[in-house]
Amino acid sequence: MDHKCTAIVLSAGKGKRMGSDIPKQYLLLDGKPVLYYCLKSFQDSFIDDIVIVASEADFLFIREEIVDKYDITKVKSIVPGGAERYDSVLCGLRAADGCDYVFVHDGARPFADEEILKRAYETVEKYGTAIVSMPVKDTIKVVDDNGFTVDTPDRSHVWLMQTPQVFGYREILEAYERMDSYMKKNANDSSNLNITDDAMVMEHFGSLQVHVSEGSYRNIKITTPEDMIVAQALLKQGI
Repeated sequence: MDHKCTAIVLSAGKGKRMGSDIPKQYLLLDGKPVLYYCLKSFQDSFIDDIVIVASEADFLFIREEIVDKYDITKVKSIVPGGAERYDSVLCGLRAADGCDYVFVHDGARPFADEEILKRAYETVEKYGTAIVSMPVKDTIKVVDDNGFTVDTPDRSHVWLMQTPQVFGYREILEAYERMDSYMKKNANDSSNLNITDDAMVMEHFGSLQVHVSEGSYRNIKITTPEDMIVAQALLKQGI
């Protein structure tokens, strides 16, 4: 690839919906931590280096039991995360200085394969953004606070967001810095933005339109115990 690419892997989440004392990214999947598969995907790809964002309490485990044990040589640094996901991404972005494109990825999403990464690279080269995603399969309903349906979006225009979410480095860093400034100025505002992914940061605070890039229905995120069963089945099939 002609441009330097850095993967920011978010591994600071607690995974409360998993119902386990062990964060989901460190649960064992066929004898290896979920995070291993995520890092291995980038290690075996065109990605130049990796920044891991994690709780400081997990640094030693990540370094000794994953990075060193499985020879993940592209890890540039492991940095502490923040209170919210967007805080952690900003920490990762600041540590990724010097790259052209940044691939922001969930550490609990183990199956982002080479084809997904290549499609995202081609898309970000063309548009400056590449949000890995897939069309939804089911009918989607918008529901009010009382549980009543109020709208049914056209399914052909509704996509399921995945990661990595890929951006020109300078553009996404500037968007995150603007958002960080906004959040600090409006810390006591109850209507503050509910930022759930990087695309939203670019949409609200950035200079580029967000463009989707085809992912895969196999590119699941480990969130609940049922997801571990699905992941084990995918792994067993060699997917």
